[in-house]
Amino acid sequence: MSFEPKPTRRKVDAEYRTIYIKNELVEKINDSALKYETSFNNIVVSILEDFFENNE
Repeated sequence: MSFEPKPTRRKVDAEYRTIYIKNELVEKINDSALKYETSFNNIVVSILEDFFENNE
């Protein structure tokens, strides 16, 4: 299964949440954001959306 982050979208209704992520995962997310030329947040949201779309 290959991962592809979703394109950045227009602003949608959203909530601000704080989560704690292990430094090791932060580094991996940052690396992916650089690779795909997108934001840290977009990578995290894309991963979560992909997970829920494929596990319903």
